[in-house]
Amino acid sequence: MSFIDGLMARTPGPLRRVMMRHHELIKFALVGGTTFVVDMAIFYPLSLTILESKPVIAKVISGVIATILSYVLNREWAFKNRGGRERHHEALLFFVISGIGVVLQAAPLWVANNVFDVRHNVSVSEQVVLDFVLGYLIGNVLQMAFRFWALRRFAFPEDQLHGGEAGSTDLHPTTEELADEELGHS
Repeated sequence: MSFIDGLMARTPGPLRRVMMRHHELIKFALVGGTTFVVDMAIFYPLSLTILESKPVIAKVISGVIATILSYVLNREWAFKNRGGRERHHEALLFFVISGIGVVLQAAPLWVANNVFDVRHNVSVSEQVVLDFVLGYLIGNVLQMAFRFWALRRFAFPEDQLHGGEAGSTDLHPTTEELADEELGHS
């Protein structure tokens, strides 16, 4: 059982029911938070040094690396009860969807730099804030909403559950199963 599942088993009933209902979304958000940090840790050093004049290229590079990490974490943890496709087909769908997500995330940055030419009119500190707002706040909202919907619908569809029957909607263990499993591992 994962740390998150153990936490859920110890959560008061009403909150646990909400968490169970949104189990995949919570895990998807935690994966997103992790890859967000990785993305920033790559983007800022690139965009403030060797790719200073090409921030969109820096964003795409950091986005691709974060996406590879995202695939592994989403496949093995957030959507582990979904899928059932052959691994190469699932991976292809994941990376196509994520590629569209990288484009959506970089779009606000591209518009600001190529349509409005804002990079030449700001200080370095203003540039860092602007890049963060455009690439990470606005861009992430766009790509995250798209990716969550598309990954659940196409790459890890509900109708092909691992260990479940087609058409089943019970993606997660019940709270009783979580509690029983937690007691069994104590």
